[in-house]
Amino acid sequence: MVRLPPFFALRALEAAARHRSYSRAAQELTVTHGAVSQQIRKLEAELGARLFERRGNAMEPTPEALRLAQEVARGVAILREAVADFSCSAECDPLVISMDPQFATRWLPARLARLLADPAGANLELRSEERRADLTTDGVDVAIRYGGGHWAGLETTRLFTETLFPVCSPKLANSHPIRRPQDLQTAPLVHSRHRPWSLWFDAFGLEAPPQRGPVVDDSLVALEAAAEGMGVALARSGLIAPDLASGRLVRVLETELASEFGFFVVWRADSRKLPRIRALRDWLTAEVRASEPREAATA
Repeated sequence: MVRLPPFFALRALEAAARHRSYSRAAQELTVTHGAVSQQIRKLEAELGARLFERRGNAMEPTPEALRLAQEVARGVAILREAVADFSCSAECDPLVISMDPQFATRWLPARLARLLADPAGANLELRSEERRADLTTDGVDVAIRYGGGHWAGLETTRLFTETLFPVCSPKLANSHPIRRPQDLQTAPLVHSRHRPWSLWFDAFGLEAPPQRGPVVDDSLVALEAAAEGMGVALARSGLIAPDLASGRLVRVLETELASEFGFFVVWRADSRKLPRIRALRDWLTAEVRASEPREAATA
């Protein structure tokens, strides 16, 4: 296998042959005249042939050097086209986002039109997925995940950490007034397998009452059961804003519990779409900051 000379030496040859001048080649390559001359000398030594002859003020390439320079120019053009195609692909291909379904159905819809109208929302492909997408093998560029924020090998930015507080239908709130945490000991409750009411009662040093009322394994199902008047649900702050705004559910206590989990933007640091991912991340974090006062007022 023939060992290729240094790429810059070949670039110096091509530019010098095209301009018939070391000085103009140096200007194009943003180096000194001496640097071009040195590269040509090294190339001549490596190839074992003279490449240029001085004719007056011009440096005239030998026929062999001219043929080599033309092939180098063709190779550089191919490389430029490949790099341009790669860059266009990163800009023109869809930015694929995998989202936690509850984020996709509860938090995003009220903001989707604003996102799509913003440059950060250009050419998006949105996927709502129960499973945790693999950002290496699944064709996903960025994910919105719910959890503790630690995923090996990935970059993360926290969007918001949730709090937990009790909510119920307006009718139930009127029939079962709840003014203190302990009032929930005698109220009808909607139970979630993932966020049991024991979290609430333990936090206030209260004894959990015997389990009564429906038991569900999905936070949104728990909210629907509460809206139907079946009991008080322990709501996640990140999911409840639409129901509080519409009046389907009301918050019965200002007291709340901090959750160890939240929503995060997650991506690979080596993604070729990194500028677009950062733009999306910045839009999402700005939207969270802008909406917090409104949602707090609603709650």
